[in-house]
Amino acid sequence: MPNRLRVDHLSEVLGTDVARPCLSWWLPAGSARQLAYRIRTQDWDSGRIDSDRSVLVPYAGPEPAAGQRVTWQVKVWTDLGESDWSAPSFWERTIGAWTARWIEPAEDGTPEPGRRPAYLLRHEFTLDAVPARARLYATAHGVYEVFVNGVRVGDQELTPGFTAYRSRLHVQTYDVGAQLRAGSNVIGAVLSDGWYRGRTGYERVPDGYGTRTAFLAELHTGNTVIGTGPDWRSATGEIVAADLMDGQENDFSRAIPGWSRPGLDVGAWQEVGLPDLTAEGRLTTSPAPPVRRIETLAPVAIASPRPRVQVVDFGQAINGWVRLSAPPGQVTLTHGEALGPDGDLTMDHLAAVDHATGTKLDTGQRDRVTAAGGEVFEPRHTTHGFRYVRVEGHDGPPDVEAVVVHTDLRRTGWFTCSDERINRLHEAAVWSFRGNACDIPTDCPTRERAGFTGDWQVFLPTAAFLYDVAGFSIKWLRDLTADQWPDGRVPNWAPEPGHDRRADETYAYMNGSAGWGDAAVIVPWQTYLAYADERVLAEQYASMTRWVDFAATRAREGRHPERAAARPRPAAHEEYLWDTGFHWGEWTEPRQDQPFWAIDQGIVATAYLHLSAKLLACTAAVLGRDADEARYAAYADNVLAAWRAEFIRADGTLTVDTQATHVRALAFGLVPPRLRERTALRLVELIRADGTHLGTGFLATPFLLPVLADTGHLDVAYELLFQDSVPSWLAMIDRGATTIWEDWDAVADDGTPKSSQNHYSKGAVVSFLHRYVAGIRPRDDAPGYRHFDIHPQPGGGLTSAEARLDCPYGRIAGRWRIDGGTFHLTATVPPGTRATLTLPDGTTADVGPGRHHYTCPAA
Repeated sequence: MPNRLRVDHLSEVLGTDVARPCLSWWLPAGSARQLAYRIRTQDWDSGRIDSDRSVLVPYAGPEPAAGQRVTWQVKVWTDLGESDWSAPSFWERTIGAWTARWIEPAEDGTPEPGRRPAYLLRHEFTLDAVPARARLYATAHGVYEVFVNGVRVGDQELTPGFTAYRSRLHVQTYDVGAQLRAGSNVIGAVLSDGWYRGRTGYERVPDGYGTRTAFLAELHTGNTVIGTGPDWRSATGEIVAADLMDGQENDFSRAIPGWSRPGLDVGAWQEVGLPDLTAEGRLTTSPAPPVRRIETLAPVAIASPRPRVQVVDFGQAINGWVRLSAPPGQVTLTHGEALGPDGDLTMDHLAAVDHATGTKLDTGQRDRVTAAGGEVFEPRHTTHGFRYVRVEGHDGPPDVEAVVVHTDLRRTGWFTCSDERINRLHEAAVWSFRGNACDIPTDCPTRERAGFTGDWQVFLPTAAFLYDVAGFSIKWLRDLTADQWPDGRVPNWAPEPGHDRRADETYAYMNGSAGWGDAAVIVPWQTYLAYADERVLAEQYASMTRWVDFAATRAREGRHPERAAARPRPAAHEEYLWDTGFHWGEWTEPRQDQPFWAIDQGIVATAYLHLSAKLLACTAAVLGRDADEARYAAYADNVLAAWRAEFIRADGTLTVDTQATHVRALAFGLVPPRLRERTALRLVELIRADGTHLGTGFLATPFLLPVLADTGHLDVAYELLFQDSVPSWLAMIDRGATTIWEDWDAVADDGTPKSSQNHYSKGAVVSFLHRYVAGIRPRDDAPGYRHFDIHPQPGGGLTSAEARLDCPYGRIAGRWRIDGGTFHLTATVPPGTRATLTLPDGTTADVGPGRHHYTCPAA
């Protein structure tokens, strides 16, 4: 029978504002192709539909009402005949019109940022009988947890999540029927600052979206509707401070027992405020899975560098928090990524600076608990990036475990090979992404935790090999679009708190960077290629065009001062040369002689302008926008001609003689075909001149090894992969990294850390492991792996490798080994797809679904 049913990009959906989602399924095992399908719900039947489509099939039944659940099944006709009905799946519409009112906790003034308490909100009500069905809908300005009759509702964390709150605010739906009873009931909520008014970003700016937190909830039990309003009451309890970056502090002596259960005397509780807030047009639901507690880690070592101080090593850098069985007294927990030479936790490498004052900012990541002893402290209103935790105020080894917290993405890709260090590198990249997938794709889980646009555009193709990131990416793109500036520029990060800063000239100047803003085009296109969802392109098309038009305007209207001085009269091609504005450039490029802001970044920005214009033309073609396709394709050609005219000398060499420039020139097709071999040879020369070390930063690193392999230098690609002195990937692994570093030399020879120890961008190298070592490659002409390649290119002394990928149609697998001078390839092709297999000796075969085995002499 069909299996792995999905509603849009989720397995089941409790609460969606999408009335007519798209439905997908995997075909029965052993089948080759689908001939027809039939979908049924509780009140609709499609009948037999002759079609081979099994991915993102539009639901064509009656539109469900608000709050209605649609349970659906599918059967298919394949080459094996008619299948049984699948197991059922469902989606459920969210609330329609709201009757509840926003409420604010009672607050005397606005407490100091980072030291603001979490507030308790409650309402007691009566039900005549236990309802047959009950749904609670909730959202907040801030981070909330909700309780019914003393029991925490659901398993989602950090709700309602991080969005562009001015435009988009997610609503969560909870099934609370089992927690209600006849008679008195209580709905309670814990509300803290969260991303809404907490300290965010490198400079820890508070109040990014407002100065007051608020809560909105509505309970539906048949004909009874109970919502937030003037009858609710507010108090403070044991959480005396809560900030996502600074940390959480609990004082259990201030706990209010039974605060969310019936019968509490609320005489001392205060009335809530009733702000004049509008929800219309903002309230929506997330296409991504929620944040959850994923797993727990036990300590691997506990040391005591001084009395009453313990340093706990969990063996793996993560995002999350620590669960502690609290001893009597006060305990302080400080979270970090590295140890100093004395064996104690060090935070020096994570220090940030207030650029306006030059003041060094506290690194935060510090929790405190005051307890009588025996209470369980779990700070769910903060989150930290850490491997080590310093525990102060504890006499012996603490009873503690680390809780891994991130978006509950479905794992879809795996890799392993005969070299254990390469396997460890792969897992470090996986963990680095896990540590930075906390509702949005962040740059690091410690110092900034910002949704830097460049980081996600760099890593998305790799992430799509590892997890189903379709909904996650779509959710983030909607925030990017919501926060795109009126002139089309894309901010450095999305969501973007603090819109009031846009009036500052320096802040405005530093947004709209090439390679970062191009995420507006590259991320939708890469999401489409991985998941075959044309709706992503249609939804983002206006944002994509606004970005390209912004960059094109900057190119047309500005000139770099040095270029203007050297050539007072502009050349004709300069209309298409983007050489002004602020650009992060090849961020963390090793051995860079000048600061990135002092360099003419025209060679980088113009390259990305060409790429985005070309991808926009491709997008227009997919969407049937013929005039736009022609216009942007012609513009891309003009930008390409400008890049060649400006940055290729008469002798064929490039004007900027760096590895990154040559990588980008080859990866983006910037050099003409006659110069590709020469450009690749110069890239190899530069690598050899650096002692066979890489010299790329954020933007070029993902393309480095593929470019070498594609231009006939596979041996050099493997030499770089296996290089183990700085700068290299294995230098990180050999120096104890369990996640990917921001800088190539983020741990010095003496063990001193610097910069972030958990930035996933350079981990994009593991896409080379999937695409070239194991050989599973998507094709641009067959989105979603309807047709794909398996083309392993062994080297580096590896004797075996294997990758698996759960694509939209089923599981792809490529496994090879070298045994006795013979190369053995076993490939698995899922139903409904086909693959082109290419062996190392050049032998090719076009194959359909099933398991295939081929051999050839080993090189």
